[in-house]
Amino acid sequence: MAENKQHPLENIMSTTIQNIRDMVDVNTIIGQPIQVDNVTILPISKVSFGFASGGSDFTGKYQKTDANPFGGGGGAGVDISPIGFLIIKEDSVRLLPVVPPNSAVSRAVEMLPDLVDKVTDFIEKQKAKKEDDF
Repeated sequence: MAENKQHPLENIMSTTIQNIRDMVDVNTIIGQPIQVDNVTILPISKVSFGFASGGSDFTGKYQKTDANPFGGGGGAGVDISPIGFLIIKEDSVRLLPVVPPNSAVSRAVEMLPDLVDKVTDFIEKQKAKKEDDF
């Protein structure tokens, strides 16, 4: 009867993913509502996370076939950044950002797609110019 063994790397990945799930839930992104008179305030955050895991099986010339020497590890990182507050008052909804929209960081992020397009156009023009020279 064949035994269904789980590889140690699967355990590492499962544990890492479960720990991320335990840390980050929907209430991390949209916080618990805060009620003040007839105004509801919802804190909003941006959540970024990543994880990595890896390992290797080590086999030797004289190793028993049922032995499974394995070395591996895993890790994860979570970044939670407040974005702003959603303010709901009667029939109006307003977003109050934490960082003013005219900050250098937000302007740089807004300009990034345009910068990529300009660099791509420049490279294409340089390639076309070289082809015309031949």
